[in-house]
Amino acid sequence: MWSYNGTTMPVSLSIKNVPDEVVERLRNRAQRNKRSLQCELLEVIERAADEVQSPVLTLQELYERGKARGLSPKNESARIVRRMRDERSRHLERVLEKARGRR
Repeated sequence: MWSYNGTTMPVSLSIKNVPDEVVERLRNRAQRNKRSLQCELLEVIERAADEVQSPVLTLQELYERGKARGLSPKNESARIVRRMRDERSRHLERVLEKARGRR
C-alpha cells in the first residue's frame, strides 16, 4: 500500500515479457488450487515476501537450535526407524504364523 494525499491505496504490479510456457504453468497451478490467476499470483508473491522476512539458517545454526531444544542426535532417528521396522516384521511373522495355522 502507498499513501497519496492521506489516502492509502493498494499498489498494482505489472510483469512484462513473461514467456508463454510460464504463464501456462501459472494458469494450471491456479486451476489446481481453484483460484483465479490473479489470486494465484498474489499467493506466490505473498509467499516470496514471507521468505524474505524468514531468516535463512545455516546447517550449524539448525543443529544448535535442535540441540538447545533437547532433540535427539542424528543416530536416534535411525534407531527409531529400525525399531519400527523390527516391530512390523514381528507383527507380520505373527500374522503369517496364524494364517499358516488355519490351513
